Amino acid sequence: MAAASGGLGFGAAAALAAEGARVAICGRDRGRIDDAVARIGGDCVGLVADVSDAAGGAGFVAAATEALGGVDVLVANGGGPPPGTFDSTPVDAYGGALDLNLLSVVGMCKAAIPAMRERRWGRVVAITSLFVRQPAPNLILSNTARAGVTAFLKTVSREVAGDGVTVNSVQPGLHATDRVRALYGDTLPDPVALGIPAGVIGDAADFGAIVAFLCSDHARFVTGVQLHVDGGSYSGLQ
Repeated sequence: MAAASGGLGFGAAAALAAEGARVAICGRDRGRIDDAVARIGGDCVGLVADVSDAAGGAGFVAAATEALGGVDVLVANGGGPPPGTFDSTPVDAYGGALDLNLLSVVGMCKAAIPAMRERRWGRVVAITSLFVRQPAPNLILSNTARAGVTAFLKTVSREVAGDGVTVNSVQPGLHATDRVRALYGDTLPDPVALGIPAGVIGDAADFGAIVAFLCSDHARFVTGVQLHVDGGSYSGLQ
C-alpha cells in the first residue's frame, strides 16, 4: 500500500488489514509510518519510500516483496502536485506531475504485475481522483496526470485479465484528508455548497472498505473499472 501514512491510503491499508491481509505500507517520514503501523496493528510492515517517480514506485514494490515474501495486491497511491491554472503553470512543471501521478504507478505495476501473472492471481487498485471525470479548477497538473494514469490502467487491465489479474482505479471525491484541508483550510465548507448531494464529506475508513472489496476474490469479475466514490458529486451519466 503506497503512500499510506495518512488519508485515503491509510484508510485502504487499515481496511485490508482488517480483512486479514498482511500489509506493507510506505511513506517518506519514518515517524509517521511508525505511527500508522501502530494504529493498523497486526503484522503490518512499515517502509520508508518515496514513490514520486517510476524508480521510487518500483523500489517500494521490491522492498514490499522482500518483506512479505510476495505481493498479491498492489494499491497504488501518491500525493497530488501543486495547484495551478493553465496561465500560472509553466511547461516544466508538467514533468514532475507526470512522474508523481503517472510514471510512479507505471513503475509499481511493472514491478508487481509479472509475478501476479505467473501466479494467475493478483489485484491492482489505484487511488486517483474524481477530477479525472470532471476536471477541477486550479488543479491542471493533477487533472492531466491522473487522466493519463487512468488510460494506462484501463489498457493494462485488458492485457492481463486472462491471467487472473484485475486492474481498477477508485476516484475519490472530497474526503476529510490532509490534502483536502490544504486546499480548503481546516474549516471545510458546507458539503452541499461543495456540490455533494449526500450532505457529508467522505470518510477515509469508508473509502478504504471500497478498495478492500476491489482487492477481494469477490471482485474477480470486476476489472478496467474507474469507480467514483463521491457522495453523488459527479453529475454525468458515464
